[in-house]
Amino acid sequence: MNSSIKFKDTGYFSKIICDYLDRGENVKEFYDHFPDIEGFKHQIAQKKKSFSSANRKVLKQSLIDQSKLLNLSTLSLEHISLLEKENTYTVTTGHQLNLFTGPLYFLYKIISAINLAKELKHNFPEDNFVPVYWMATEDHDFEEIRFFNFKGKKISWNKEVSGAVGRTSTDGLDKVFKDLDASLGTSQNAKRLRQLFAASYLNHDNLTDATRYLANELFGDHGLVIIDGDDPELKRLFVPYVKEELLDQTSINEVSKTNALLGNCYPIQVNPREINLFYLEDNLRERIVLDNGLYKINQTEKVFSKEEILEQLSLTPEKFSPNVLMRPLYQEVILPNLCYIGGGGELAYWMQLKQYFNKVNIPFPILLLRNSVLLLTEKQRKKMAALNISDAEIFLPQNELIKNKVKEISDLKLDFSDQQMDLQKMFDHLKVLALKTDKSFTGAVLAQEKKQLNGLKNLEKRLLRAQKRKYKETVDRISLLQDELFPKGSLQERQMNFSDFYEFQGEGLIEKLMDALEPLKLEFDLISP
Repeated sequence: MNSSIKFKDTGYFSKIICDYLDRGENVKEFYDHFPDIEGFKHQIAQKKKSFSSANRKVLKQSLIDQSKLLNLSTLSLEHISLLEKENTYTVTTGHQLNLFTGPLYFLYKIISAINLAKELKHNFPEDNFVPVYWMATEDHDFEEIRFFNFKGKKISWNKEVSGAVGRTSTDGLDKVFKDLDASLGTSQNAKRLRQLFAASYLNHDNLTDATRYLANELFGDHGLVIIDGDDPELKRLFVPYVKEELLDQTSINEVSKTNALLGNCYPIQVNPREINLFYLEDNLRERIVLDNGLYKINQTEKVFSKEEILEQLSLTPEKFSPNVLMRPLYQEVILPNLCYIGGGGELAYWMQLKQYFNKVNIPFPILLLRNSVLLLTEKQRKKMAALNISDAEIFLPQNELIKNKVKEISDLKLDFSDQQMDLQKMFDHLKVLALKTDKSFTGAVLAQEKKQLNGLKNLEKRLLRAQKRKYKETVDRISLLQDELFPKGSLQERQMNFSDFYEFQGEGLIEKLMDALEPLKLEFDLISP
């Protein structure tokens, strides 16, 4: 049994994302086209005019070169070839190089891209659409990616790393493999997981190659194209925008204007720096800082004059790495892209960039909230039904869920709102009398009102606690079920790894998700594989 609820009904998504999905007025100026078929129709027309055939040739050759170590599917090869045609467009999702894919939502991001490409092809048969996974190879936050959770255990890669994570050697991952191996069973699916980890991480020299192999093994048959932005030829296409950033600091000027408007209604995700670029070498990715006309590489002795930094850019563009605010622009410059698919936090910072894109005359992509899923077994579904817990209720904070269910099954009325209303009426009458006397009597009435209402609330809480003890078995069943579905009180997709489910379902897991998820439905799915 599969079902879905609105994202805002889960309580796990920010106001800006809920307003975006509702097409709220407050957020409309921070994006161009909404993620529906009509929006894509306009986006296709806009992108077609702005992406050159020369860039397409560079992109195609770079993808061929990057994929040399892979056994690409016929469909992926066809997609790469089609990118040279002017009626071919990409839909892109990006993710860090998390160990063994990291959180479960890695799957949902890529499935969203693959299914969106199919849906667009159905609606616009004269055009071609390619699903792209952008590997965040230049990211340098190794702490965020060095672990994954499996069967409630944190499996970690203990290693000292500096520089771009994609260039990190895979030395030491044999120890991680032993930890995973010890936790896996003896089924065929468990053997496949062992083979997948070993082939990905023990047979490749760096994290980029390992992740590319893993993603291709999982999704290559569906035509996924995997791109690494840490590429000299692709970086060369971005040189004009890097030069403008170095000389004019365009991004901070434009993003700051947007932040001033966006901040009136929503929290700001990312604050721009004066220069939103890093200097990149092996074992080094440090900020470029402008100081009295000189370009300094943070935490190093490297210093360049304006002429020297521009010469570096011309000769070695691969040494210039965009930060979180410029990476989206880099993506849209080198890809004929229509849509970026991401989580709520990602889309929120993309919205900070709309004015910046306008300034540099690059079409702003459609922003699509990726599919989100709660995976339930049939047994867990039956438990929800037996406890009379609806899809929306299972997302409630545990205390609130238990309180509501105890009130439902109790033979007593646990809500003292009627008594509170009666008490309020009595004190309203006393306040009228107090106005006819003196201020001291008014103060005494107000103090007594507060005391009595608080006392009534405390009595209600004590009665509820007593009823929770009476229905302890039900309370424990609710707690256990919700703890299974929301590990550590968080969304399942943010805590668990795909291997928790793959071990029991194998390749059928991905196929089931492919069939069940609809990227443009814009709802949170509950799926029983």
